[in-house]
Amino acid sequence: MKRFNTEGTEVSAQRSRRGMLLALAALLAWACLPMVSRGQTTASTSPASKRAAAGSAAPTSLQKNVEAYLRHLYALGPEVQVTVSVPKESEVPGLLETTVDVKDGENSQSAKFYLSKDGKYLVRGEAADLSKDPLAETRARIDIKDAPSLGDPKAAVTLVEFSDFECPVCRSLHDVLRGTLPNYPQVRVVFKDFPLESLHPWARTAALAGRCAYQQDPKAFWKVYDAIYDQQELISASNAWSKMTDFAGQAGLNPDSFKACMASPEAGAAIDASRTNGQQLEVGSTPTLFINGRRLVGADPKALEQYIQYELAQQKLSKN
Repeated sequence: MKRFNTEGTEVSAQRSRRGMLLALAALLAWACLPMVSRGQTTASTSPASKRAAAGSAAPTSLQKNVEAYLRHLYALGPEVQVTVSVPKESEVPGLLETTVDVKDGENSQSAKFYLSKDGKYLVRGEAADLSKDPLAETRARIDIKDAPSLGDPKAAVTLVEFSDFECPVCRSLHDVLRGTLPNYPQVRVVFKDFPLESLHPWARTAALAGRCAYQQDPKAFWKVYDAIYDQQELISASNAWSKMTDFAGQAGLNPDSFKACMASPEAGAAIDASRTNGQQLEVGSTPTLFINGRRLVGADPKALEQYIQYELAQQKLSKN
């Protein structure tokens, strides 16, 4: 169990600040909320919201109403910034669409809502078009070009992993994959960086190491990947750089080229692009997997095998 407690006390403050946001996110996930009418008096917009809206058009009465309702429901004080986008027509007839961003310091949550046009009902959720494959759009949005991969490019199942090298659960996933993948040669793995820098001080350094290993020798990436997770408990913010250079040497990489890459803006831009892609897919925690586009959060080996086996069975049925 030791590996699940590696974040230490230095993140207790961040956890405290995140608690309110995570609680809000959990509640919003279940919300189908009747709104107060447009005519009801709304609370004044917070200073944080005013700053967010500076330079743009003043919020409409409907935007103010949504913000006031959520602040009152979830006890969000003025220190929490709540931004409600201008409602627009949605793909669902009769409903408007808006995005609510909640920010507390460095931590934030974003959620899409639907509004009835009379301003009475607020609905949290996703609209599903039953005439379309729900996973095809997700697959199309995952950018796997120039990403480390392991396995046949034409494999029946593609598993895309968004991970953080310092994340304890990501290490657990690493162990799960190590035990599971030998049983499924039909699976290709693609790695995507998603460092949670506000929680994990050396995660970005490790991500840069992985990226630079990949750029010098794609096969060496997986050696560095294994080394980081296998020795995660020995790495700290103070020794991360030296540990990464050690792992690069053990992988047979040129040390000078590796160090130059680690300090280059190109490597940092690649990490940022990977993280942005994850955010576009609404990745909010690590590890998050996409098995042929089907989302799986965490390191549950049974769920992972269930998803892989389902995909293989579906493709077998299609061929027959």
